[in-house]
Amino acid sequence: MIIDFHTHIFPEKIVAKTIETLEQRAGIKASTDGTLNGLIASMDKAGIDMSVVLPVVTKPSQFNTVNEYAKYVNETYGDRLISFGGIHPDSEDYKAQLDTIKSLGLPGIKLHPDYQGVMIDDPRYMNIIEYADSLGLIILTHAGVDIGLPEPVHCTPDRMRRVIDDIKPKKMVVAHFGGYDCWEQVYECLAGEDVYLDTAFTLDYIGEEMFYKILDKHDAKKILFASDSPWSDANRGVQLLKRMPLREDVINNILYGNAKRLLGFM
Repeated sequence: MIIDFHTHIFPEKIVAKTIETLEQRAGIKASTDGTLNGLIASMDKAGIDMSVVLPVVTKPSQFNTVNEYAKYVNETYGDRLISFGGIHPDSEDYKAQLDTIKSLGLPGIKLHPDYQGVMIDDPRYMNIIEYADSLGLIILTHAGVDIGLPEPVHCTPDRMRRVIDDIKPKKMVVAHFGGYDCWEQVYECLAGEDVYLDTAFTLDYIGEEMFYKILDKHDAKKILFASDSPWSDANRGVQLLKRMPLREDVINNILYGNAKRLLGFM
């Protein structure tokens, strides 16, 4: 079994323009067309059984649209896809919105401090994370550099560490192995802490020495396989991980075991 813990899809009416714009910003080519069917086709190619879909609310007015679509994805494709919900830090009533996400049956939320323009240790995020944690929701945040956006980096490992120390969230996932292109700081600030790291847009870029350095310090049961599809090829990510000189039980936990436990499947 394989679970991809970090993927993105876009509704049909906006997908083509969205993919084109993001490709231009980041200077990379998407590995799928960004559609739901495109994601499932790439999963079939890679032997991935289930993917977690992560929507981003880029302005508060998108809340209902984004989360109703997430509910639709789960109700219609729940055997293959699990969509999280989304919330913006400028929400007028974050508790009511998180209650709505919980009532819709969405297992977690996605935060993107760079797209949302707020530092991860800002009180607005801290309030959201603390209340989401009290509801038992998984909280997954983009971390480190976003190659499609200018500085500053809104979720650095040291800022993320402040969140962990202050709130101690039980189900916190820090994407891109703790912070894309900030991995030395990840080693210093986050490795070994009670937090999950996903491998989205990481395995081709981090370098083996740094990957093993962080993994040696961090609990291997807190690592989640993730592709960041469509921004990296899921099949390549699976193959890179399977070729690593790690024990079979460690690889299996990263590929699916840790995700199953976090999602409550076991």
